[in-house]
Amino acid sequence: MLSSTFIENLSRIVPKESIVLNELMSRHTTFRVGGEAACLIQVSNSKELSRLIPFLKQTEHDYFLLGNGSNILVSDQGYDGVVLKLVGEFEDVQIDGTKIISGAGVSLAKVAGKALEEGLTGMEFASGIPGTLGGAIVMNAGAYDGEMKQIVKEVTVMDQDGNILVLDNETMEFAYRSSVIRNRPFVVLSAVLTLEEGNPEEIKQKMDDFAARRREKQPLEFPSAGSTFKRPEGYFAGKLIMDAGLRGYSIGGAKVSEKHCGFIINSGNATALDISDLIEEVQEKVKEQFGVMLEPEVIRIGKF
Repeated sequence: MLSSTFIENLSRIVPKESIVLNELMSRHTTFRVGGEAACLIQVSNSKELSRLIPFLKQTEHDYFLLGNGSNILVSDQGYDGVVLKLVGEFEDVQIDGTKIISGAGVSLAKVAGKALEEGLTGMEFASGIPGTLGGAIVMNAGAYDGEMKQIVKEVTVMDQDGNILVLDNETMEFAYRSSVIRNRPFVVLSAVLTLEEGNPEEIKQKMDDFAARRREKQPLEFPSAGSTFKRPEGYFAGKLIMDAGLRGYSIGGAKVSEKHCGFIINSGNATALDISDLIEEVQEKVKEQFGVMLEPEVIRIGKF
């Protein structure tokens, strides 16, 4: 439980109306599960953030950045730290020729939509990824042979002391579902994306094709976090899970999708523990049968 003194000091950094106590995280995750976070703060600008992060570090309060909640699993017991959600200036998108300058809080779908409006190609792959730009950069999100590494020119981040740094593409150390930020206490503020001039009709056609393929092959009608596991080298996670006989396998309300075995879904009444247990059960059975340890893309928050 956060002390009244801590809350009072927080309200000197951000407006009181931006601070929400005991916020149910099932409202903020695509799995639609998760208990209460002790505190959720909507951060509107870099000035607030540059004071807030050093304060949280100094007072030794855990925190994490919440984007669209599309790759996290929050414990049923909740999270006793502080959740930061970037709004305001972090939701701005600007176009400069073939460059897009976007805040970290903007959804990938919105950025891709802006690219389409301007006739800029190269971001079609991202139009259906259910996350924010910040989260997509941290994990080098990708689909259909595209990934953020291909279009990111530079990323503006903030360190734990409130200092702002600009990292170029090489410094970001992009790799499969990873970047330098995965292991560094940086917060993504914004990024510059470099695209190319294209034909709006062809761009729209490509986006529509990807969307149709997603609807056909993925269980979009159920809450999930997208692909549950990273692709193991030399294999496909979904096929390994299917070949292990786990199609439709369930624990409580958590279920391996019958439509795409690479997805664990909330079939309607799952708890976070159901999902966590099913992830581990799938890992064990695949390891036992094929000697491959699947690595989750989903990040667990809180105690399980």
